Amino acid sequence: MTRSLGRKTQTVRIGLMVPSSNTVVETESPKLIPPDGSVVLHFARLGVTSISGSVKSKAQFEMSRMADTAVTLADAEPGVIAWAGTAASWLGFARDETLVHRIEKATGIPATTSLLAVNETLHAIGARWIGLVTPYVAALERDIIANYAAIGIEVTAAQRLDLTVNTDYAKVPGRRIGAMCRAVAKSKPDAIVIMCTNLNGASIADELGKSLGLPVVDSLAATLAKALRVARRR
Repeated sequence: MTRSLGRKTQTVRIGLMVPSSNTVVETESPKLIPPDGSVVLHFARLGVTSISGSVKSKAQFEMSRMADTAVTLADAEPGVIAWAGTAASWLGFARDETLVHRIEKATGIPATTSLLAVNETLHAIGARWIGLVTPYVAALERDIIANYAAIGIEVTAAQRLDLTVNTDYAKVPGRRIGAMCRAVAKSKPDAIVIMCTNLNGASIADELGKSLGLPVVDSLAATLAKALRVARRR
């Protein structure tokens, strides 16, 4: 919210680091913040075009590149810097914890990531069994399932699209994402996770959750909710 400081007001600013080929975050994020102008979004792009298990693909998420992107975003003086990407879901959850530490040390600004926001949401729900929906290939899906198993969360069912070109993710219609969620819901998980900020799940997650009778955790929606909480505490 906008806080009164005498005659001045303080706007809550959120800095979002976005994969360069992601076309969902910048269009959907404004729909997930208060419409009164009290929250402002700032974006910085990290070069990412294709996502697979290859060495070249993984190199796009090299830690120093990500930290450098955060430093440029810090020039806008946001109240929080959030990495709006889910690469750590397959590269390893601890990777995002390290990234947050590096961003905070380099900028002095609180940081978070999409994966940490999703996992915090799952913890709050008490989810131990989840349905997983991704646009990724089988190798990445297997890594995500293994990483969740390592923290005591079982993936009861998974649906994937086997896409590697990031811009293709954003073209997947909501009805297809919804159908994937309904398919994994048959395994009776505690929650469903739409794992990718370039899949437009935020626009359907709430209504879909109501119709299915269980939480649908969208990566981008979780990121914005977490970023808002952090920024408003400052």
